[in-house]
Amino acid sequence: MGSEQYNNSKRSQRFLLTALASVLIFGALIFVAIGSKGREEHVGSRRLKETSNHVLQDACSSTLHPELCVSSISSYGELSSKADHMEVVQTAVKVGISAVQKIKTHVQRLSRPGLDTRQRGALKDCMEMFDDTLEELDDTLSDLQNATFLTLPRHAADLKTLLSGAITNQYTCLDGFHLCKGHLKQDLNAELLKISHLVSNSLAMVCNITDKANQVLGNSDSLPNGRRRLLSDDFVSSDDDGFPSWMSAGDRRLLQAPAQNVQVNAVVAKDGSGRYTTIAAAVAAAPEKSASRYVIHIKKGVYQENVDVSKNKHNIMFIGDGKDGTVITGNRNVKDGSTTFHSATVAVTGKGFVARDITFKNTAGPAKHQAVALRVGSDLSAFWKCSFEGFQETLYVHSLRQFYRECDIYGTVDFIFGNAAVVFQNCNIMARKPDPNQKIMYTAQGREDPNQNTGISIENCRMSATSDLVAAKSSFQVYLGRPWKQYSRTVIMQSHLDDLIHPAGWHEWDGNFALSTLYYGEYNNRGPGASTANRVKWGGYRVITSSTEANQFTVSQFLQGNSWLPSTGVQFTAGFTG
Repeated sequence: MGSEQYNNSKRSQRFLLTALASVLIFGALIFVAIGSKGREEHVGSRRLKETSNHVLQDACSSTLHPELCVSSISSYGELSSKADHMEVVQTAVKVGISAVQKIKTHVQRLSRPGLDTRQRGALKDCMEMFDDTLEELDDTLSDLQNATFLTLPRHAADLKTLLSGAITNQYTCLDGFHLCKGHLKQDLNAELLKISHLVSNSLAMVCNITDKANQVLGNSDSLPNGRRRLLSDDFVSSDDDGFPSWMSAGDRRLLQAPAQNVQVNAVVAKDGSGRYTTIAAAVAAAPEKSASRYVIHIKKGVYQENVDVSKNKHNIMFIGDGKDGTVITGNRNVKDGSTTFHSATVAVTGKGFVARDITFKNTAGPAKHQAVALRVGSDLSAFWKCSFEGFQETLYVHSLRQFYRECDIYGTVDFIFGNAAVVFQNCNIMARKPDPNQKIMYTAQGREDPNQNTGISIENCRMSATSDLVAAKSSFQVYLGRPWKQYSRTVIMQSHLDDLIHPAGWHEWDGNFALSTLYYGEYNNRGPGASTANRVKWGGYRVITSSTEANQFTVSQFLQGNSWLPSTGVQFTAGFTG
């Protein structure tokens, strides 16, 4: 090989080596760049995840069951990179919906041949409760999706009511098994409590977000002494006649007008002079989810039937021919195999139910124990000049918001009970003679969670006795109430208390159960039984001396709120009656 050829060959080799080195260096740079980008993306993803986890931890810290809150939401699905407390609470509600759907399928499988009447009844109660809970949670999710952080206070009253009802439903399901044989209650107990806790977490987050939004908006949410209000401040005023503001002017006219002057949609008459001879038939024929009032006139007579105004029957109104004229009566009871829930002569769950001038009665008698005359789970429902007659557990104010005016309630043990947000105004509440050795309890309120906006408020009523008890009152002890559930809440104010009331006023449920967590209050009552000098010394009992505190339990505040319709300009006013 010549020297020139040799030199050319060397130059070619050097060129190839240089090119190969360049490629290797360029590839290495690309690799480093890709790796760096991958690491950046990984770090970014981790940071986003840490951010969403921080939001989740923070949101769940306000709940009663924070570990369940974090684990249930984390396992449901990853939160978005821009997750905030609103997204967390929406996901929490979705988790609750999924859990209810799961247990509903489980209970359907438990409904097998060989169960006795009481077991089948308890499972039936549960299935009804699950359907109600799913509807309430679906409505909650819809409201949340239509709200923002700053507009949430406008939705807060609805949300708290819906979630409070959903919590109550699970305990109602469990209560149905208390007389059942077998292991059904044990089989369902853990799942039902989990659902209750999941919904409780959603409720706590709604309360927390609402409080923060109110602080940003400058809305006051505390009492003068600096502690949190006993109830949310999401309520509006009543009118001059004492009717809650959510009741339309048309409904108020219907309540006060003579029956013959009311335009009715259907007439029920025992004598065949109406379109229907039974109330149940008239209710079945009523339109579903009506946006307008559907009036059923029930003519004078005694109607021996069980009536169910179901969830899909909205804005139904019963008008009778007076408490002494129109009577609906039944005798279902727990002794004969019914659950308390399904012992009701009349059950109402359809939203916006109204009744006037009717008696609801259960004639089972004191020896039959729980026997409900009327059960109500109807939101924004009202009863005017009605009578409720029974013995043990006469009036079941199950859930949601209810109002009773100028009504008569008769019973023996726990005869006003349940977990609604309910006000009794200008009513006669009369204890009647029970079985020997029974203690008389006017109320047994069932609030299970400190965030529930529920309780019994008795305002400007007369708490007395029927003539048969008056003649034998020395043989019986009579109390204003006892705590059915952990956070039982009852307030009696500006009412007349007769001398049959025991000086202690209130009675325990079971030893020390709930005595420090309940809220029982008395405010400006009158009559020989109103002295508070010898009342119980429980941690949760108080003689209310502040009108601001007592005002939380008036019709104007306890049944509706200024956060529902803040844009309407409706002003808050106190609702004391005397």
